[in-house]
Amino acid sequence: MTGLVLAIGNKNYSSWSMRPWLALRWGQIAFTEQVVPLGPRNGQPNPAILALSDSGRVPVLILADGTRLHESLAIGEWAAEQTPALWPADPVLRALARSASAEMHAGFAALRRELPMNLRRRKPDHTISAAAEADIARIEALWQGLRARSASLGPWLCGTRSVVDAMFAPVATRFRTYGTALSPVCQAWCDTVLADPDFRAWDQAGAAETWTIPETDAA
Repeated sequence: MTGLVLAIGNKNYSSWSMRPWLALRWGQIAFTEQVVPLGPRNGQPNPAILALSDSGRVPVLILADGTRLHESLAIGEWAAEQTPALWPADPVLRALARSASAEMHAGFAALRRELPMNLRRRKPDHTISAAAEADIARIEALWQGLRARSASLGPWLCGTRSVVDAMFAPVATRFRTYGTALSPVCQAWCDTVLADPDFRAWDQAGAAETWTIPETDAA
């Protein structure tokens, strides 16, 4: 399939954009990316994003026929329909991976608020609330549960790279930024993500961006 366009936000900050970008890359689905700087942060819609996305948010995948798909997990599901290996072959493991992905999509508000994604930043002395600590503990439990079932299959959450890894990849960057202490199993998965060539391409592009969001940089 050709003619796909993925509209994304700044790579340094846009965790939601990273998720489908990785899924498409891992699925070897060719696409053109269109970066739209995030903002303004004054409660008003961004006209540049509205021109591309009916939801007023990025990411949005524009198909060859003009159909526009929004929401990171939905785009990941679409990618997996083109490349079924983007979900585990085992039905139980696949269901667990989908469950974890949905929980990531809908939850962990304290983590998102207190540990924003900022690839250029390193702040190991960052103080967080009990709610964010609880989010981290739940994420570790999800990761450990998947790894316990898939350890013999490979180093990713379900053995091989899949949508669930893409959904949690921005969390690995948050833990790197803020120096979060993790269990050996969870740290090993983060190291796998951070060493992945496609992730590194995103990471390096984010570091090279000149756009800034002062509110996020000050968090």
